[in-house]
Amino acid sequence: MAEDHSMDTPEYIPRKYARKDSYEALGNAIKLSLDYEQDAVRRNTNAFNTGRYQATGKIPDYESLKDRARAIKEDAIRRLPELLDTLRSSVEQNGGTVYLARDAEDATRHISELCTGYNAELVVKAKSMTSEEIHLNSVLESAGMEVVETDLGEMIIQLADEQPSHIVGPAIHRNREQISTLFKEHFETNQSLDSGEELTKFARDLLRKKFIRADIGISGANAIAADSGTLLLVESEGNIRMVSQAPPVHIAIAGIEKIVPSKADLFPLLELLGPSGTGQPLTSYTNLITPPLNLRPFSFNHNPPDTRSFHLVLLENGRMDMRDDPMLREALYCIRCAACLNSCANFQTLGGHAYGGETYSGGIGAAWEAGTHGLETAKFGELCTGCSRCVPQCPVRIDIPWLNTVLRDRMNRSGDSEKFSFVYRGLLQSAPEDTTAPFQKQFFGNFATLARWGSRLAPLSNRLAATSPVKALLEKTVGLARDAELPQFATRTFAQEYKASRHDFNGSTPEVQKDAEVVLFPDIYVNYLHPSWGMAALGILNRLGIQTVVSDSFADGRAALSQGMVTTASDRAHELADGLKRYLDEERDIIVIEPSVLSMFRSDYGHLLNDEHLLTLFRERTFDPFEYLLNAANLTGRIQEMTADPGTISWPPRIFYHSHCQQRTSDAAEPTVKLLKSLGFEVKTSSVECCGMAGSFGYKREYYEVARQVGKDLAVQLEDAESEFGECLVAASGTSCTDQLKALTGRTVMHPLEILDSLLYTK
Repeated sequence: MAEDHSMDTPEYIPRKYARKDSYEALGNAIKLSLDYEQDAVRRNTNAFNTGRYQATGKIPDYESLKDRARAIKEDAIRRLPELLDTLRSSVEQNGGTVYLARDAEDATRHISELCTGYNAELVVKAKSMTSEEIHLNSVLESAGMEVVETDLGEMIIQLADEQPSHIVGPAIHRNREQISTLFKEHFETNQSLDSGEELTKFARDLLRKKFIRADIGISGANAIAADSGTLLLVESEGNIRMVSQAPPVHIAIAGIEKIVPSKADLFPLLELLGPSGTGQPLTSYTNLITPPLNLRPFSFNHNPPDTRSFHLVLLENGRMDMRDDPMLREALYCIRCAACLNSCANFQTLGGHAYGGETYSGGIGAAWEAGTHGLETAKFGELCTGCSRCVPQCPVRIDIPWLNTVLRDRMNRSGDSEKFSFVYRGLLQSAPEDTTAPFQKQFFGNFATLARWGSRLAPLSNRLAATSPVKALLEKTVGLARDAELPQFATRTFAQEYKASRHDFNGSTPEVQKDAEVVLFPDIYVNYLHPSWGMAALGILNRLGIQTVVSDSFADGRAALSQGMVTTASDRAHELADGLKRYLDEERDIIVIEPSVLSMFRSDYGHLLNDEHLLTLFRERTFDPFEYLLNAANLTGRIQEMTADPGTISWPPRIFYHSHCQQRTSDAAEPTVKLLKSLGFEVKTSSVECCGMAGSFGYKREYYEVARQVGKDLAVQLEDAESEFGECLVAASGTSCTDQLKALTGRTVMHPLEILDSLLYTK
């Protein structure tokens, strides 16, 4: 449980609609979240995350259901102008009104006029991110009305004068003690309010009086059926039913993207909302209403009429521009379940006050901020590391990392670094279109060039990089964190090691290479940082009798893509594709050791290459080493026969294994665990979504502490595993993961390939 910091501590001033339009402002927000909010955020998001895995695992047709939901949203956004007309007709036939608001000012003006026209004194509201987007509460309060948030989380942040930290759980950043203190500051009560039950009962009793007296109820809408005017409203507390049915007037406000063609289209979305958002098979209260409801209002204020009034306010506010934008259009498919927030390691550590903008938070929030408030408010999207763990969790399959890459690309192009363009093109080899990117991004985005020179000059380059003056210079010029332990460049690359020793592997002459069954691709991380991994893979394949050829090494574009340098990444992808095309055309299998590169081949190249046949080959012919050994070559039995017992080389029979985040997203992690277990190891796997290092992210001054905090969960899981099972070998499959585990624990971290190679060699 988080410490109970006083609410009036100067550093804990609430962040209300805070603009993080500079890296300094983002850094300040990160510090506040790490200091005061991370424990509560981590606990609550992890609970949501665990619940989602359990709930979605019980849906028998989960993947096909996601496909249906995606198709519904794609169709709805494509037909949006038509559906707006259909919805207007449906609502008006039912006896309600529809108003299409151009922007926030238009929407708040109209709603304020409606409330004033009804002589409203008290307005009760259900949770609505759209109303947060337009800052509705402050407008109504300025007009003299009392506005009461009735969702418990929204009630808490209204009292604290904060903005939501999460689109489903607005107050997840506060613990019970802080909430109790907050209530006691605002209400006169003799109750202790020490337990969740007491706090909930106190709020319920208070809100019940508000519901009975309210003149107007305002809600959002999870989705709206155009053919009938039916609203889908899901909730956990029952307050939406009171808001929409108790007062004589119901106003619903929703973005135009919430419209779907028919009532039948609501149900696939409903089936996915609960499991994806809170881990419930179905939310506690599910409402399908077609207002105005034919109910006698029981509000006791102002002698309410026998008939009810309903007004639907639809908000445009940049959404049509997003619809017409081929890159941002996908963001409109979002159904606001928050699965992407909960599955994001950085959001789990920071919450939405740092990892968020004026309204929207998390990875998907940056695209929404850019679309509704402007690109300059979306800088927090830099906290998306591209780990891709959110992609398979999204119920409508939005490629959130790509959205954030696009935003970075646009921010880069809005910069002004042309005076360095000659240096970038000549030394760092950036594409001309990317030369306006900040120098830090140029530096990290051209890692292949840096690694090539770092390896050529090693070990001198490694020694220099470890000195205080050079660290200070790197911190000042490219934003490298001074405390970060930098990776060591190999004095001999994998390509050089292979060339020197290839005759040791079954006499790998050019004739044998011509007939090779598989191609081992030396990605830049293996080639320049971990040649031992490449040699282990080569040794394993050759001892198993698999004829192997090592291709030339190419930069794959991952580093450039992570910095939003899309044109440079595309250039790298095309160069690599040209270099590997002959192997792919020959339908040879290509083994890729670094998981982030495998993910590039299988996923990201879909954005960078325009050759569908070539993309299919990249997806179908590239393999993680263990994935190839178990699935493609079916060598489990032969490996078991050829490997030594782990005990013969004085190793503990237990392995703590952390698989790379993109390895899991590519469905390539399980074969490693399966093979290690088949060799007699007891394998304890980590359950964290990401180690936190994420390539260059964890080395940057702005994000170094975030990466360390994310990684602490991994270190704790290792400690817990050894407390329960005894000493373990520590293994990881990715460069970033290995670096992070070494930095956090001081332990030797082995690649599973090195473990298997040692067993084969010993035998």
